[in-house]
Amino acid sequence: MSSQLDTPPTAPVREAGPAQLALLLAGSCLAVLGAVLIAPVLPKMEDHFAGVSGADVLVPIVLTVPALIVGLTAPFAGVVIDALDRKRLLIAALIVYAVAGTAPLYLSSLGPIIASRAVVGLCEAAIMTCCTTLIADYWSGPKRSRYLGLQTLAATIAATVFLALGGALGAAGWRTPFWVYAVALLLAVPMAKMLWQPAAGRRTEKLPPLPWRELLTPSLITLFGGVVFYALIVQLSFVLDDLGVTSSAAIGGVSAAMSLATAAGSASFARLSGRRPRTLLPIAFGLAAVGLLVVGVAPGVPLVTIGAMVTGAGTGLLLPVLLTWATNRLRFEQRGRGTGLWTGFLFVGEFASPLLVAAFKGATGDLQPALSVLAAVAAALAVISLLVVPRTAAPLNVTD
Repeated sequence: MSSQLDTPPTAPVREAGPAQLALLLAGSCLAVLGAVLIAPVLPKMEDHFAGVSGADVLVPIVLTVPALIVGLTAPFAGVVIDALDRKRLLIAALIVYAVAGTAPLYLSSLGPIIASRAVVGLCEAAIMTCCTTLIADYWSGPKRSRYLGLQTLAATIAATVFLALGGALGAAGWRTPFWVYAVALLLAVPMAKMLWQPAAGRRTEKLPPLPWRELLTPSLITLFGGVVFYALIVQLSFVLDDLGVTSSAAIGGVSAAMSLATAAGSASFARLSGRRPRTLLPIAFGLAAVGLLVVGVAPGVPLVTIGAMVTGAGTGLLLPVLLTWATNRLRFEQRGRGTGLWTGFLFVGEFASPLLVAAFKGATGDLQPALSVLAAVAAALAVISLLVVPRTAAPLNVTD
């Protein structure tokens, strides 16, 4: 009795629920919005800027430059959120994202448009790192693993919607899809009211070091995984264009079918998370290799669609496996930097993807043979991951 009376009262622990999860999943989808929304209108953009020197190179950069900026700045965003505050950075990034994302509606030349896209990438780095870190902060154990997988699932379902929406809006002109970036403002208000900075005890002046040995292997595999993941997001519209498909809506429809398959791959992670990364990574890379090879040799649209969907199934499984493997064992004071580092490697790979495909195209003479070469790279990654991932790596649903 006396021990109960002498125990000082403690503040109730604030628990996250479905509302917080929904907001963080929605925020995570904004990085996908930046990556896929304008993919169906790239051929129209290239036609519009046909008179600009180097437009054939600059227009794809409009799509991919955010990925480069995310890759370069996400690790620094991770340092900021570990040292300062997750929530404030997230809200500020959402507001700037909306302003920069809609800027191409009124910008008339490629240079300023690319600059605005770089700002979008900077905001994406903060948004993606904050949302992922807060998911890991608010939940632990198998629930954390499940929600990190759900994050990828939500992003891929959103990609399906954004691709179809981008294609439909693109029918009214290549600028029209950029209006969608204003949706970030709709998220900023409820996030400001319903999210909170997690309590982590007293902060020390010096952040604890990261477990670099544990992070290095998943980060390097993620770098190449980003190349494979982003390849068809950028190249599928050009493959279809080469096969005579000129309708933005049709291109968006085929791309959406690929994203649905990606969503299915992500959904499978919930059931497969009890397995080890050494088992799942070869499966994911192997599916991507098969799909890319089918796209690379396909003579028509139906087979391209099938190959794209097989690729999507593989990459949909790939991302949650890599993310959960890399970040599961990090402590609160390490989580922002670890998540930022992983995000940086992923997006550097995504930026490098079209450059690598362009190099393969230069060597093979055409886009589809270049994708066949990338299929061989994905197959090699399946074998490499089997060799380099430790047998002792814990099942992915084991966190704390």
